[in-house]
Amino acid sequence: MKAKWFYGLAIVSVLGCSNFVTQTRVAPSNGKIQYAGRVDFSHPDVPVISWPDTSLTLNFTGSSVSITLDDQYGKNYFNAFIDGNLAQPNVIKAEQGEHQYVIADHLSEGTHSLLLTKRTEGEEGQTLVKDIILAKHARLLAPPARPKRRIEFFGDSITSGMGDESPDDGEDGLLKDKNSFMSYAAITARNLDAEIHMTSQSGIGIMVSWFPFIMPQFYDQLNAVGNNDSHWDFSSWTPDVVVINLFQNDSWLTDRDKKLMPLPTDEQRIQAYIDFVSTVRSKYPKALIVCSLGSMDATREGSKWPGYISTAVNRMKQERHDDNMDTVFFEFTGYGQHPRVHHHQVNAAKLTEFIKTKMNW
Repeated sequence: MKAKWFYGLAIVSVLGCSNFVTQTRVAPSNGKIQYAGRVDFSHPDVPVISWPDTSLTLNFTGSSVSITLDDQYGKNYFNAFIDGNLAQPNVIKAEQGEHQYVIADHLSEGTHSLLLTKRTEGEEGQTLVKDIILAKHARLLAPPARPKRRIEFFGDSITSGMGDESPDDGEDGLLKDKNSFMSYAAITARNLDAEIHMTSQSGIGIMVSWFPFIMPQFYDQLNAVGNNDSHWDFSSWTPDVVVINLFQNDSWLTDRDKKLMPLPTDEQRIQAYIDFVSTVRSKYPKALIVCSLGSMDATREGSKWPGYISTAVNRMKQERHDDNMDTVFFEFTGYGQHPRVHHHQVNAAKLTEFIKTKMNW
């Protein structure tokens, strides 16, 4: 049975005083710590986490586990799951600067596990992992087997989980309610036992964004904090499946807000989509590419935006003989804000079944 998601979350506070004499320090570069996502290991003892749903996993002995983080702005939130209990995370609200956070204390004797995931995204800043602290005489154990399947998502606020834990009648923009772990993307990856890279940014588009850079300028960065000159090594991690969920912001900023003038023609919109998908294909020649949209109002009845994507995909199939791509659209329910967890669960179920069938997983 799948665990239900609870909104009553335990917030992890900063540890005001620590006694390192009676604790075991583990360097973040320890090979028994398993990282997933675009993590910057330029300085191996101080890895940098910036993308949503980036994670670290470890198995350990002892009665406690803490972590020292150095957060850029004091805006990030993290999930800390102990012993596979995904229904009840301890939530770290990071303070600006370097602080130690007690994740669990007074654990039972025996072995335990920790999964730490970044709830927030690049716009909330980067976080340096400085220390893992275990109980005296405790040690790390071998990490869990890494999933053999891999999925990468290129998306916007929907993929990042903006507002997903807010009540249906609540505000969209509170950082405490942004949880990438409960977006359709992360749920789909867990459903398929796949490792995830979430290359997403709230407000981003293919042609136009709410800020001065667009996804074709952003998709290849190692660091997710703004538009920068860091470079991700695409050869270091190759997905089996790529899901692209973009064009929602383009739809608002062109048709509604007229932020691109003159307005792009239908053909220009289709070509912009083709250009980005072609760029992704050049990085991942063998991956299944799923071109999706929704579940906000870009997929409302009468919207042209799903048609732009379908036309682009059909054209690439016909002209480039690329049959390893398809479309999935998430229906607009009429709900006027970012999808909540229950919307994401429905969308994840649809996407999960689609990928299962296409990949024979």
